[in-house]
Amino acid sequence: MAEFPDERQLVLGARSQLDQWMRSARREAYADLFEGDDPLLSPEEVQLLDALDSELEREGGDGVWGTDRYGIHTAGTSSSDTSLGVVCVYHPQITKDSVLRGGDELDDETEERLNAALWQYSERVATLIEAELDEFVRRAEG
Repeated sequence: MAEFPDERQLVLGARSQLDQWMRSARREAYADLFEGDDPLLSPEEVQLLDALDSELEREGGDGVWGTDRYGIHTAGTSSSDTSLGVVCVYHPQITKDSVLRGGDELDDETEERLNAALWQYSERVATLIEAELDEFVRRAEG
């Protein structure tokens, strides 16, 4: 039973770092997936997401790029040597009735491409956060 306080302290310490890790991971995931030589989306599609992001932020929301949410769990993951892991608890998605729909009418194919890219983006952010978490745990245990 002595393990629980140690794991609890690790989780509490990691949660205090989560916002910082998330901001950094979002920037890196955006650059990895939407900029460079082989982006997931066309420049026009990225511009559409960025415009939607700006519109939603002006309305007081988190925008497209700030809607995703992450949590730290204690079940561990297959890619991790520790008992802690990261999961995306909310993936942004554009639907006809969602807040992310915006004013533009999108055809179904474009909507699906954008949603698939947003899913990959959120999963990439979770992977990057988990790498930070793993390093945090190694330092704490070392």
